[in-house]
Amino acid sequence: MDRTAIRPAARLTPALWVLVAAATSVVAAVLAGALRSTTLPTLFGTGLTRAGADIAGITCVGLALVGVLIPVGSSEANRVRRRADRAIVAAGGVWLVIALLGIAFRAADGYGRPVSSLTGPDLLVWATNLAAGRGALLTVACAAAVLGCAVARLRDPDLVAIRVVLVIALLGMLTPGVTGHASSSASHEVAVTTVALHVAAASLWVGGLGAILVLLGRRRELLARALPRFSTLAGACLAVVTVSGLLTAQVRLGSWAALFLTGYGALVIAKVGALVLLGLLGLVTRRRMAAGRMPVLRWAGVEVTVMAVTLGLAAALSQAAP
Repeated sequence: MDRTAIRPAARLTPALWVLVAAATSVVAAVLAGALRSTTLPTLFGTGLTRAGADIAGITCVGLALVGVLIPVGSSEANRVRRRADRAIVAAGGVWLVIALLGIAFRAADGYGRPVSSLTGPDLLVWATNLAAGRGALLTVACAAAVLGCAVARLRDPDLVAIRVVLVIALLGMLTPGVTGHASSSASHEVAVTTVALHVAAASLWVGGLGAILVLLGRRRELLARALPRFSTLAGACLAVVTVSGLLTAQVRLGSWAALFLTGYGALVIAKVGALVLLGLLGLVTRRRMAAGRMPVLRWAGVEVTVMAVTLGLAAALSQAAP
């Protein structure tokens, strides 16, 4: 039997991560009081598309990152890159569709009307006149570019370097954050910088671990080459995510007292708790990977599931008001 074959249950794991992130986003947003400014169908659609777009974009980031981390030249590494390119085509296509749907739901939320009542001019005004709308359009453009680059790489990997795909995917992940609440914050420069660092670090960390788990978990030689480089990157990402997240929360909340007195503050506390748990799980996972202990796949799977919960909380934070 092919030792790299994917079991049917493993094929469902990414879908499970998406469902976990989307469900967490909707439930957390409701508990934080988001229904005061919107309806449940619009909230559900916005949360689902935001979490789904985040998962798809982070998937593209992680798959491209694995292509950068593994060595060049070996036939096995080339097969993994080929498989990663095919996966990026699928994830990039999903990202593009969900990003387009997200524009409709976020516009409906902005207008305070059902999606079915929106017209083409309504969507055009929202997408071009508001910073959040222009950011959503940039995300759509980046998703389309990632998809196009991945298709080109399937024809000839030398046409587009995998690092180019990684950079474009990261840009697509950054645009919603830096054009949303952060861009209208009183401390504009600090807010935009911290959000950009937060999103980039989280995308590399979450996407990288998920892609390593799926693509390299049973390929011992490539795993041994990629793991040390990723472990160093993951440690730096954890530090950046934690510090930038706290700074962003402080800028948006205005005072530390609001951390304990508002629904937004409760989401921040929940996210910090998830980050602490992720740090502990990451330490265990990387130690088991380094020791070549195969049950590490279960630990890494748990870590990515907690990451999905954290992404859901992040999506809820992007919808909630401080």
